[in-house]
Amino acid sequence: MKPIILVAGSSNTDMVVKTSVLPRPGQTVLGGQFFMNAGGKGANQAVAAARLGGAVVFVAKTGADIFGSQAIEQFKKEDIDCRYIFCDPAVASGVALITVDAAGENCIVVAPGANDRLGAADVLLAREAVLQADIVLVQLEIPLETVDALVELAVAAGKRVILNPAPARVLPDRLLKRISLITPNEKEAELLTGIPVVDADTALLAAKALSVKGIGTVIITLGKKGALVWDGRTSAVLPAPKVEAVDTTAAGDVFNGALAVALAEGRELTDAVGFANHAAALSVTKLGAQASAPGREETELFMEQGRK
Repeated sequence: MKPIILVAGSSNTDMVVKTSVLPRPGQTVLGGQFFMNAGGKGANQAVAAARLGGAVVFVAKTGADIFGSQAIEQFKKEDIDCRYIFCDPAVASGVALITVDAAGENCIVVAPGANDRLGAADVLLAREAVLQADIVLVQLEIPLETVDALVELAVAAGKRVILNPAPARVLPDRLLKRISLITPNEKEAELLTGIPVVDADTALLAAKALSVKGIGTVIITLGKKGALVWDGRTSAVLPAPKVEAVDTTAAGDVFNGALAVALAEGRELTDAVGFANHAAALSVTKLGAQASAPGREETELFMEQGRK
């Protein structure tokens, strides 16, 4: 049976423009290709986990508009359980404006809309799904009090909680000490610890600082360099496969979705991170957020090719 992954988070519609260079403040740049794609960190992670072998339940909120209805239809096509996607007719669905340059780097501005209205009361309505989940995965594009309520509910039920602390913000120690596993990137780790992360050594210092706050396992993603893993006793840097990046949008989300599935399946931590690294590497070779999330067979074939 597929492991049950409960994802709570944002759902956005991404409006993406490809351009040769990212604009500086006050500068207008003529772009190229434009397309719209389903996005939002929560939705990206839910879709990635579903494609990679998880039975996903998604807790989210949309507006009563075409963006929200289109998102839900797409989730259903991915076999995601949508019973706990709530609708708020008073606000618009979330939207993200994304610019991607020729090197695959991006800049993003998000108008959260209904995502900001996903409340603690909504999480409580999904209590039964939390109790049935093998792993709970959450990010920070929804209100912090909602994240806190979900974590409290999941921990009380004995569930393993993965927190992807993105977008970066300062988090209270009372929340961090209840997290099973945290997955910041370099900038997020620096914000949480005050330690600039520039290499593996400084990443380990930041990971240990987070561990002191009570988090059992820390994984700091290092982009194309892979990920540093600290379990409170030992550390390892697991390299990412080398690929030609087209668009790095949602690479971190794919990593987290893949990690949740692998851990829920019972894989050892380093094996799970290796699986997540490969899934994330595949995602940067494609345009878009959810559109870039690879499937299980594609990811396993990619891993097998790397072993040869």
